[in-house]
Amino acid sequence: MILGMASTRTRRQAARVALEKRELFDGETAERLEALFKVLANGSRLRMVHAIHRAGELSVNELAEIVGMSTQAVSNQLQRLADRGVLRARRNGAHVHYRIVDPCVPALMDRGVCLIEQQP
Repeated sequence: MILGMASTRTRRQAARVALEKRELFDGETAERLEALFKVLANGSRLRMVHAIHRAGELSVNELAEIVGMSTQAVSNQLQRLADRGVLRARRNGAHVHYRIVDPCVPALMDRGVCLIEQQP
């Protein structure tokens, strides 16, 4: 358990290093970023992440209603986000609830909104 806590602490410390102070990305880092951006580069998934962020946690059914999609389609998209470590699922009886576990994702989305709002 302590080993896991140390690795989490190390990841958090690494996240605090400003981008301009980091070594040039190696191939693995660039590929991992590419995979993350690919999973986020979908309007439906972005809307789902935003809805979950606003609510804190939502069930698949609640989210399907909010975004106007079928529960199966929502479930499939949420699984992709969970597979990338963006979300975590919690089962409550017959319902599955999702919450954001990567605090960098909402911040990244916020920066993206800032960028598009600055465009003429």
